[in-house]
Amino acid sequence: MSSQNNQPRVRKRRVFYIPGYDPIHPRRYRELYRTESSVQADVSGYQIAVSAKSGDGPYGWHVRSHQDGVDILADVEVLVWSDIVRESMSNSIPATYLQLLRTAWIYISTGTLWRLMRLRKGPVIAALYPVGMLLAQLMLAIGLAWIVTLLFLPVLGWLAVIPAVALAYGLMRWFRKIDNRLFAYYLMHDYAYSAELRGAMSQELRQRLKTFSALIRDALHSDVDEVLVVGHSSGAHLGVSVLADLIRENEPNANGPQFSFLTLGQVVPMVSFLPEAQELRADLQFLSTQNCLTWVDVSAPGDGCAFALCDPVAVSGVATDEKKWPLILSAAFTQTLSPERWQSLRWRFFRLHFQYLCAFDNPGGYDYFRITAGPQTLGQRFQDRAPSKSRVEKPVSKYQSVRA
Repeated sequence: MSSQNNQPRVRKRRVFYIPGYDPIHPRRYRELYRTESSVQADVSGYQIAVSAKSGDGPYGWHVRSHQDGVDILADVEVLVWSDIVRESMSNSIPATYLQLLRTAWIYISTGTLWRLMRLRKGPVIAALYPVGMLLAQLMLAIGLAWIVTLLFLPVLGWLAVIPAVALAYGLMRWFRKIDNRLFAYYLMHDYAYSAELRGAMSQELRQRLKTFSALIRDALHSDVDEVLVVGHSSGAHLGVSVLADLIRENEPNANGPQFSFLTLGQVVPMVSFLPEAQELRADLQFLSTQNCLTWVDVSAPGDGCAFALCDPVAVSGVATDEKKWPLILSAAFTQTLSPERWQSLRWRFFRLHFQYLCAFDNPGGYDYFRITAGPQTLGQRFQDRAPSKSRVEKPVSKYQSVRA
């Protein structure tokens, strides 16, 4: 990062945000940015304002900020794949249980589950949660059907099966209706989508990523000071593939904007550890050696849904002697959140997984709104930071082949 030491301060920035597996309209991210940036500005003592974006192009918003005596303009755009997510989410209860069986078989039969368990227990438990919850719901429904059948058998005979099945199915539909609180179906669809092709990428998603690459490439030829790509959760491994393809096709001009990549709460091993993920592993290996960008990976052990402080390149078994990235840093929730907020959030796992995009009581080195709307590039901000001492770099994946 030393090449960025003497770079001028950022006054104009383009930010491209790649969300994880999320079926909801991207306006939620604008509202999250608007509310949380205001809170962080009050805590950290700077000014920031968000306004709606008009015109064509990806959904996004404008940010005006005054930090450290500098006025900064940032355009944030969301690279949307929520329509693909919605199409992958079956509304059928039986189809979801078939997904459960197929996904569990893929992760177990390939030996991937056991390898993942050697990293962090949190995301593996999160992966097993929808399996356990859906099976528990099914057992409760079967138990209800059995009890109703026994109660009405003396009166209706075997016709008692009819109301029993109806009540059991009604209970299953009720569980499905309240999944916005349980997240069992949602998480099952998420893991099933990653495992469906055993780590390979669908053609539909591949075409969408080409669109993302074109948008970022255009920004790299604009008059901004920095182009920053942010990948959150599943969006992290999508960002890896987008940037690897972009650089292979046309390496960014050294005289153009600074090129930066920030991954947050990544779950890369859930895909890169699968047998057919040769392309993703090749992208990880390639991107980790590039001089034309800065790649910083931020996670926190308190986030039970992420492979916290696991170097996605190293643990996937594709690190080479030329590896430079990513710089692995901790958001350290127990230190950057007040004791009161940590206590209120520590068991809200899904909410904690989004904390990287939110305000901190004691932000320290990591402040999402300074990174996306502040006067320093990502490289300048973290040029003197050493990687986390708790990072995991041991190769763990059973499958380490890459596609040439």
